[in-house]
Amino acid sequence: MGMAVRLRSKKPDTPEPKLADLNIAVILPCKNEETAIAHVVSDVRSALPQASVYVYDNASTDKTAEAARAAGAHVRFEPTPGKGHVIRRAFADIEADIFLMMDGDGTYDIASAPSLIRTLLDQQLDMLVAARRQESDGAYRFGHQTGNTLFTWAFQRFFDLPAKDVLSGYRVFSRRFVKSFPSVAKGFEIEVEISAHAASMRLPVGEVELPYKERAEGSVSKLKTYSDGLKIARSMLSFLHAHRPTVIYGPIAAAAAILSLVIGLPVVFEYFETGLVPRFPTAFAAASVMVSALILAAVGLIQRKLARYHAEQKRLAYLAHPPIMRGAQT
Repeated sequence: MGMAVRLRSKKPDTPEPKLADLNIAVILPCKNEETAIAHVVSDVRSALPQASVYVYDNASTDKTAEAARAAGAHVRFEPTPGKGHVIRRAFADIEADIFLMMDGDGTYDIASAPSLIRTLLDQQLDMLVAARRQESDGAYRFGHQTGNTLFTWAFQRFFDLPAKDVLSGYRVFSRRFVKSFPSVAKGFEIEVEISAHAASMRLPVGEVELPYKERAEGSVSKLKTYSDGLKIARSMLSFLHAHRPTVIYGPIAAAAAILSLVIGLPVVFEYFETGLVPRFPTAFAAASVMVSALILAAVGLIQRKLARYHAEQKRLAYLAHPPIMRGAQT
C-alpha cells in the first residue's frame, strides 16, 4: 500500500537583515576618562547611529559620567572597581542582538565598527576580536606589549585557539555568546576569560588586525603591568584547571610517578637479589610518592568529567538563543 506524501512549497528566502534592523549595544567601561569619553561616544554614534551606547562609570572620581551623558550615551554605574565587574554587569543587564565592547580611552579604531559587525554576521561568528596593531611608539608600553605577547603565546599553547591578541578589549559578540558566558573575572583578566569561554566551547571566532592609537592627552592607563599581569596569570591557571585539568594534573602525576620509580626501583632490585629491604624509609617514600601520583591522576580525571559537564551546561544555555540571520547589508 502506497504512502501519500504532501510536498510543501518552498518558502522564499528570508531577506538579509540590515544593520539598522539589528539591536546593537556598544559597551564602554570607563574609569576617569573625562578627557576622552565624549569624543569616543561621538565617534561611536557617527559610526553606528542605530546603536545604543552604554557607558559604565566604574567608580570614577572625575566627570566621566557627565561628559558621557552630554555626548548622548546611556550612563550606568558599577561601583565595584574592576573591568570584569563592569562587563559581567553589562552582559547581564543589556538585551541586544549584537554586543560591541571597547575601551573608553579612544585608542581603538571606532570607524571600523560597522565592518566588524558585518564580518561577524557574514561569517556566522560568535566573537570577532580586533587584534591591536601598534601605530606609534607611545601606544603600547613595553611591559604591556611583552605581557600580551607572553599571555597570547600561552593561550595558543594551552587552549588551542589561534589568537594574535588575547588581551584586546575591542570585540564583537553574538547574543548567544554573551548570554551563555558565566563570567567570574574581577579585572583585566576578563579578556582571557572571554577567550577561554570561546575555546572551551569550540565556538566560531575570528580575528582581524586594526590600528591601535595613543591615549588622549590626560588619559592614563588603569592596567598595572605587574600586579594585573600576576592576576591574569593566576586567572589563566584557574581557567586551565576548570577547562583543561589534565594539562595541570597530567604532568605533575607523571613527574611524581617517574620520581617514585627512580627512588624505588633500586630497592625493588635489591629485594629480589637478597630478599631483604634494608632501606625501608626509601621504599616507604617511593610508595608514598606513587600513591600521590595515582591520586593526582584520579583528581585530573574527575576534574575532566566535571569540565565536560559544565561545558555541556553552557552549551545548552548557548543553544537556547537562536542565531542571527546570515548576512547584513548597510
